[in-house]
Amino acid sequence: MSNKCCRCWVTCGAILLGLGVIVGAVAAHGLDERLQEVHGDKPVIERLGGPITAAAKALDDIHVGVRYHVWHALGMIAVGLAGSLAGTRNWPLQAAGICFGLGIIGFSGGLYALAITGISSFGPVAPTGGTLMIVGWFLLAAGTCPCGTPSTPDP
Repeated sequence: MSNKCCRCWVTCGAILLGLGVIVGAVAAHGLDERLQEVHGDKPVIERLGGPITAAAKALDDIHVGVRYHVWHALGMIAVGLAGSLAGTRNWPLQAAGICFGLGIIGFSGGLYALAITGISSFGPVAPTGGTLMIVGWFLLAAGTCPCGTPSTPDP
């Protein structure tokens, strides 16, 4: 992968990390009232740990979105760093970066939109984004695997 492409993936990952921190900070300090407004009249949700309000569930969903957002932005940085290594395959790495980016938009973005708006049609987008995230990790592995590359003897 060219040096410019490698830097591009690192840059995109860093920007997405910054945005993830912003979303996390907004969720921690400024969404309670909005979530209560959107989800306040919905029934209590039964969970393994006990019942919680729909607004609390929405906040939990945002936290899950942020967690996956940040991990996959780090994955995007890994794509850029891996691309600078000798013997890596370009197309799986490029595809991994694209999958991570689209996965963040689909999974985390879907959770953010569902939680903030309460519009349930955003919910089905999340599994598609999650699938792209999973595919991205396998593509990263395929791009960096030394399988099938000529080996050089150790000095």
